[in-house]
Parts: sequence; structure tokens; C-alpha cells
Amino acid sequence: MKIAMVSEHASPLAALGGADAGGQNVHVAELSAALARRGHRVTVYTRRDDPELPERVRTEQGYTVVHVPAGPPEQLPKDELLTHMGPFARFLDAEWSADRPDITHAHFWMSGIATQLAARHLNLPAVQTFHALGVVKRRYQGAQDTSPTDRLRLEATVARTATWVAATCTDEVFELMRMGRSRSRISVVPCGVNLDLFRPEGPTVPRGDYRRIVSVGRFVPRKGFDVVVRALPFIRDTELVIVGGPDVTRLDADPEACRLRALAEELGVADRVRLYGSVAREDMPAILRSADVVACTPWYEPFGIVPLEAMACGVPVIASAVGGMLDTVVHDVTGRLVRPRRPDKVAEAVNHLFRDDFLRQSLGAAGRDRAQARYSWDRIAADTQRIYDRLVPARFTQATEPATSLSSG
Repeated sequence: MKIAMVSEHASPLAALGGADAGGQNVHVAELSAALARRGHRVTVYTRRDDPELPERVRTEQGYTVVHVPAGPPEQLPKDELLTHMGPFARFLDAEWSADRPDITHAHFWMSGIATQLAARHLNLPAVQTFHALGVVKRRYQGAQDTSPTDRLRLEATVARTATWVAATCTDEVFELMRMGRSRSRISVVPCGVNLDLFRPEGPTVPRGDYRRIVSVGRFVPRKGFDVVVRALPFIRDTELVIVGGPDVTRLDADPEACRLRALAEELGVADRVRLYGSVAREDMPAILRSADVVACTPWYEPFGIVPLEAMACGVPVIASAVGGMLDTVVHDVTGRLVRPRRPDKVAEAVNHLFRDDFLRQSLGAAGRDRAQARYSWDRIAADTQRIYDRLVPARFTQATEPATSLSSG
């Protein structure tokens, strides 16, 4: 099957940790690689943000990345890309007219606009994964939301008109239904985790005598790193390692890094808060394995890859009870779910685990089991292919994958 993935701002080749480079990049890269392993021909279309990038890159994982000329070839905040979706769609139309894919799969709402404009013209099925919904972002960020003014209206249109929607968590299904999407044409297909890279065995970064909490994510306020910093005064003999943001040499110029450092100074815990900056993906497991607990405390989270990666490494997770983490983290089985934006609840949960080594180790082992059973990328690719098989004529169905009826959940 020829699969066209569209990810307008999140290139699978991008370095992670920047303001607009995170879970979506990982999702597109890993899903494309897993589908390629299943014998599909996968092409990912992403916006050219550097004039030196080649037009096409054939990756070692077996999929191709096409850099689409839409807007200036420079890095732009994703919230400024809407005006470039017209040229993006025209490029897709020309590409797909010359080399017709069997199915298209858009990631993020703006990708959905460009994809549906081209797919409708060519009568191609259009699968949509949002990764985040504007209505949820607006609910939690209010006036701080920098999304384009028309996002809510356009996103709802994309949701209603896609051939199928692959929601990343159960919570998102209810949001989509409120936006007017029929439940009968939504499936929950979560993000996955690379179980070969993220595993309990392997090197661990050095650490001192302090117990260690690790938090990972993009350096934006909604990730809630400040919640863990505020909890730290109530957790004795423990350091907090925060991974993400720009390279460590440029942290002094990063607004979120400066805010977190100032808060740590104010609370008297600056000597126990370490900002690592960006870390290569292949080095992340060693950091996660060094943790006694991984804390994921965003205000809201459409899915949340970090809890899965920690679970795959056998490390227990303290997570905000929001969004996708309500699906992935099983309370008192693989970790602890806490109310969002409550440092006291984070401190309480961490201290409870630190008092009981057996419990902490049991939660970590159960997390690894859950990651293996439900969240391998091969399992996620199989779930995704079942959607494709339902929408594409039977002659394109892989002989290696038995036809399976698609559940809407």
C-alpha cells in the first residue's frame, strides 16, 4: 500500500526539545518506520524550514521524507503556518496526481486542511490524527493561547469531513463528538514506544547520593515543570532533573528555563534542580533509567509519550490525571495519577513511593509489562493498518495481515 503521511510542522527528521518539536515528530517517525517494516511504501510530507534541505530523503528506517516548499524556507512557529497551507495543498495535489497514494494520513489540524484540499480533489481517503485539539488548548491556556483565530472553526471542519479520525486517547473521542464528529467513524489509536530503545537494561547516567526525579518535555509552561519544582521543598534528599528545551549552552536565553531557575531560587531548591537541555533521543533511556521516579505533570496532555518511555524502562510514573495519561498510566498499577497543577499532591505521591521500595519496583515492572503488551509501535502500526484496510479497496490489503473488523474504539 502507498501511504502519504502529512506532518506540516513536525518533521520526523527534526531534533527534539524545541517549542514545536516533540511527541508528534516521534509519532510520525515511529509509525512510518513500523508501517514500512510491514511492507508499505510510506512517504512523509513536511514543510521545508531550511534552504539546505534536500527535496527528498530516504531514511534508514525505510520511509521517504519530502520537504514541501510552502512559505519561506526557515523555521517558523507552527502558529504562523496557516497561511502557507494553500501552497502546501497545491504541492500535494501535483505530487499525488503524478504518483497517486492509496491513502492519506494527516497529523495536526493544519496538515488536515492541506491534505483534505488535495485528497478531496483526487478522491482519496483522508485519515486524520490531531495530536492536540484547539478547543482543549483554549480551555487550559485562555488568553495565553497563541493559536490562529480561526483554529477552532477550521479544526472542527477538518474533524467532521475527514474520512476517518484516529484519536490518540479516549478523552479526545468525547471532545471530537462535541465538535460534531460521528462516533462511528473514530478509532482510538494511541502513540507507541520503541521497546528496543527504551528498556530496563542498559547504561545509566551517573548520579550522586540524592534520590532522583526526572521530568522530560518541551520547554513550554503547559508542560508543568514548575509543578514539580514547587513540590521539591517537601521532598527531602531528592534532586530534580529536567530534560528538554534548547541545547544546554543556550538555556540562559530560554524564557522557560529562566522562569524555572528563578522559581527554584525563590523556593530555596536551586541546588537540587538540574536543567539538562536537549538530549539526543538515543541518550534518553540512560537518563530515564537513572530516575527513581519520572514525573509528568502537564496542565493537559493530548497523549504523553514520556510516561510510556519511562514505563518501558521499568520506572514508575507520577502523572497528571489528564488527557492521554488517563489511558496509559494505571493508577497504583504502573504509577500514580494526581490532580493537575497540585504540587502538594505530587509531593505526597513521590514521598509515598520513596518510603516503599517494593511498591516502586513493582510499579516499574508492571509499567514495562503494559508497554510491551499494548504500546509497541508494531502493535500501533497494526491498529493503524486496520483503519487503512477498511478505507482502501481490498486488493491493497497486505497478505501478511489477516482482514480484521475495525472496532470504533
